Amino acid sequence: MATIRVLDPVSRIEGHLKIEVRIDTVNGVQQVVDAKASGTMFRGFEEILKNRSPLDAPHITQRICGVCPVAHGMASVMALDKAVGLTPPTNARIMRNLVLAANFIQSHILHFYHLSAMDYVDGPAQPPWQPSWKADKRVSGAAATALVSNYVKALDMRRKAHEMGALFGGRMPHPPAFIPGGFTTTPRAARISQYRAYLTELTGFIQNVYLNDVATMASVYGDYYNIGRGWGNLLSYGVFDLDGTGKNKLFKTGRYSPQANTVYPLDVSQITETVTYSWYNDSTNNLPPANGQTTPVYPKAGAYSWLKAPRLFTQPHEAGPLARMRVNGDYTNGISVMDRHWARAYEALKIAKAAAGWLSQLSGTGPVYTPFTVPQTAEAAGLTEAARGALGHWVRIAGGNIASYQIITPTCWNASPKDGNNKRGPLEQAICKTPVKNIDEPVEVVRVIHSFDPCLSCAVHVARPGEKAKVFNLGQCGPAEAGEKLSEMA
Repeated sequence: MATIRVLDPVSRIEGHLKIEVRIDTVNGVQQVVDAKASGTMFRGFEEILKNRSPLDAPHITQRICGVCPVAHGMASVMALDKAVGLTPPTNARIMRNLVLAANFIQSHILHFYHLSAMDYVDGPAQPPWQPSWKADKRVSGAAATALVSNYVKALDMRRKAHEMGALFGGRMPHPPAFIPGGFTTTPRAARISQYRAYLTELTGFIQNVYLNDVATMASVYGDYYNIGRGWGNLLSYGVFDLDGTGKNKLFKTGRYSPQANTVYPLDVSQITETVTYSWYNDSTNNLPPANGQTTPVYPKAGAYSWLKAPRLFTQPHEAGPLARMRVNGDYTNGISVMDRHWARAYEALKIAKAAAGWLSQLSGTGPVYTPFTVPQTAEAAGLTEAARGALGHWVRIAGGNIASYQIITPTCWNASPKDGNNKRGPLEQAICKTPVKNIDEPVEVVRVIHSFDPCLSCAVHVARPGEKAKVFNLGQCGPAEAGEKLSEMA
């Protein structure tokens, strides 16, 4: 008889994610036979942006997420640059890349050590390592001690990556230096030198510690090369413009088809968003993002998520480091939980090495900004990559203000609900067929979830409680009690 197990909320991710899995025995193996991923909080950033000045967009959209605000700033200024019809100066392009590179590096370190590693190893019997599930922890002895030690060291490395990005960004998170037309910072020699010092240390950590720890984990969890595949379709918008044309990037634009084992050019005109199982008005179903609408409808029969379901050629596509590295030809081993960890670590090293070269290209006397006038009417899209995958901002300007703004985030691609064809989202599909030894501690499911590094803060674009609403600290009550108290919130 099938068992329903609900993980609500999923811990060690960004934002509020609920996963419901149905577990049954198939051919003698207890495994997941169905999964639903639910974004449980509506935010409405697209509506907040309406009727505002386009110049506000890079600053407001960065508040979507505190972990990957830089990518939102990048996508927004890219869209506005195109709307205006300008190419930012070389110095601005490079400094944008450098700040985004710092954000990628800190995010990848954060993901492996602080969000995922505790699925595989037990730490000391104290917070933040405890409480934890005890199921299937194969890393032990000296290897476990080293991994826990590196967990602590990674906290310092992540801080240094933030400080590195703040040298040009002005602060981290939410760097204010990203503006349409260029950048607000100048590439002074002291900043370049300090960035290089941080980068050298971080590159050494990635090469000598991070990659070795992934190898340690992979050596005892070899079965996870066969768990968490999903549909196998991969998508990358490309990122880190190398020459100002938007065509030559460190990571290429493209889509990977597993059936043909081939990377194809990306046709963004084939992207649509379905809302069949999302809490949005059905009249907005299957719209391209340039014409998209954010019209919440709650409750709605059959719906189970605040995430929309973006599709390319009507098919679900996975986004993220594995997608980028596969489209780029840098990682071709496979698609699985363990492959996602490897691809992310190798990508961190590739970005760190590229950033060292970009520093040498900065000019102390070159411009950082191109003046412009906000157009009365324009439409444009800014397509880039966040650490977690493909990120797109679509803007329409009318009367000099924002008439429409739509955002599709990496986690919307990855953790989307089913679409109108009843096809699961990539994360839902990846969870299916995952073997589960202990239904009360389904760590196997959590490992699949964490391999995608979901960010629900980004994905469900703030709920304001009514005057008589009751707000509870759910950390102090059990699951049933928490559910009862949630129902009391307005």
